[in-house]
Amino acid sequence: MTTANSESATERRPGRAWTVRISGSGGRTASVTCSTAGCRMPPRSEDITALRAFAAAHAAAHAKAARVNPAAYCHCGSERCDAHPEVKTACAGAVVLILRHDPAVARVWSVEEVCEICAPLIPNATVVASAARAHRTTERPATPAAQVPAPARPSVASGFSSPAASGDTSSVPRGHRASQRRRSGRSGRGR
Repeated sequence: MTTANSESATERRPGRAWTVRISGSGGRTASVTCSTAGCRMPPRSEDITALRAFAAAHAAAHAKAARVNPAAYCHCGSERCDAHPEVKTACAGAVVLILRHDPAVARVWSVEEVCEICAPLIPNATVVASAARAHRTTERPATPAAQVPAPARPSVASGFSSPAASGDTSSVPRGHRASQRRRSGRSGRGR
C-alpha cells in the first residue's frame, strides 16, 4: 500500500532557526560553528576579529537566502518566548525573519522565523524579511472581462458631461449636489 504525502504548502510547520556561534577560550584559538551541518566554516584561528566578521556575514547570508515560510509557527513561541521573558504575549500575526545579535555577548548570531507580535519584543533583533502575503486562490479569468461602455450623456462645451441635463446627480460632487438642492428648494418656496 502506498501513502500520499499529507503535508501541504499551507500546513503549519515549526519556525526555523539558524545559530552561528564563536566557540573557544579567550586569548587562544577559536572556531565558528553553524547549526546547519552543510555550512563550510573557517579553520580555528587566533584572529577573533576576523572570526566575528565571518560569523556576522554568515548569519546575514542565511537571512538573505532564506524565504520566510508564511505557514510557520513562531520559533520564539516554540521556545516558550524565553527571548522576551519580561513581556508574555500570545503569538499572532504574519511570520517575519529576524537577525539577532547581542553586542554584549558578541559571540552568537541567530536568524529565526518568529511572529509579528514577538519580533519587536526580542532584544537586539532586526526584522530582515516578511512572509509573502497569501494570494487569493479564487480563479480569475485568463482574459479581462469585456468593458461595458458608460451610458451616453449630453455633452457640454469643453467635453465635460452634464449630469444635470439628464437629472442624474450621481457623478456631481457632493458640494455641488447640496447647492443644487438649495437652489431648487428656494425656487419652490417663493411660489
